Amino acid sequence: MKEFDDAVLECFLENQTQLYPEPVAETPEEAEEFLEDCMAVVCNSLEEVLEYFEEVGVDLEGAEGEEVLDNDEVFDIGDGRYLIVEG
Repeated sequence: MKEFDDAVLECFLENQTQLYPEPVAETPEEAEEFLEDCMAVVCNSLEEVLEYFEEVGVDLEGAEGEEVLDNDEVFDIGDGRYLIVEG
């Protein structure tokens, strides 16, 4: 079973340079392997994104609510979900 669906993989492929200076994957298969290696997570809401960052101890420098979505590690999948990739 695939851990990341097509929407997640496409989002990462299209936006990976927001986190990395050059592309790290060129195909959905490469993207999935990379995301698995990075232990990336998909959150189903902004609240889950905030909970994730709190659980892993990320200092959000006072960012609240939607401000956290401005972090380079957060990718808006476009369907209400967010991909978090620790750079």
